[in-house]
Amino acid sequence: MTDIEGIAPDVPPSGPGCVDCDAAQGWWVHLRRCAECGHIGCCDSSPAQHASAHAAATGHPFVQSYEPGEDWFWNYRTERMYEGPELAEPRHHPLNQPAPGPEGRVPLDWRDHVH
Repeated sequence: MTDIEGIAPDVPPSGPGCVDCDAAQGWWVHLRRCAECGHIGCCDSSPAQHASAHAAATGHPFVQSYEPGEDWFWNYRTERMYEGPELAEPRHHPLNQPAPGPEGRVPLDWRDHVH
């Protein structure tokens, strides 16, 4: 495995959903995992865009998709996709959690609120 500055493979994710949306009782379209500290945030299509806000606030450049079946990395500094190492489990949100999610907080008109 090649070490990549900004990716810490042994750090577990912060939880099953966007930490900031959960705190505010919000919702998300898809989830992204900070590859440096494990913070789970919502994608830029989501109303609050917490993953990119986290990257801007912390300087942590890499996120990995936190969606089942996806393992790509994105670098906010270079605005490019990357391949990277396997991160600590779990590598995606729970399979029974819908996207958008979480269940019960997504408005019926959610498509009108995405970016």
